[in-house]
Amino acid sequence: MTQTSPFRPTDDTARNLARDLIDTATYGALATLRPDLGLPSVSRVALATDMRGEPVTLISTLADHTRALQSNPACALLIGEPEETGDPLIHPRLTLHAKAVFIPRDSAEHSELRTRYLSLRPKAKLYVDFADFGFVRFEPLDALLNGGFGKAWRLAPADLKPDQRTT
Repeated sequence: MTQTSPFRPTDDTARNLARDLIDTATYGALATLRPDLGLPSVSRVALATDMRGEPVTLISTLADHTRALQSNPACALLIGEPEETGDPLIHPRLTLHAKAVFIPRDSAEHSELRTRYLSLRPKAKLYVDFADFGFVRFEPLDALLNGGFGKAWRLAPADLKPDQRTT
């Protein structure tokens, strides 16, 4: 029996859809491994993009997922939400397999990211400067894009760059 791949060849449709999902995401589901038990855990986190177009979040050191990322930076982000009507499985979603990178609070990058993040997520002004909060960038290692039934792609990091977008 011949086995066929469920994935389509990567094309501009996939690249554009993935970028749309990244650029418009306000939150996502973050999957980590708990360091105490090695069990998977999922948290909802707020998202924006950094100056390079990579997903970032602002998280507290008090959160379990922060400790998990500090122990093991390998993670996954699921972004893309179903619309109010219709089957949730027909709406596009993107799973990013990524490496979490903590941005040092005293760095120039932190300052630039703070400005950008607040321009995109102004309500974060309430807690962005709390001592326990910091920025984490998610550097994609690969991605799985599901554009709805029968529309699946595997994407490389280069496919997710903003400069790969076509009009």
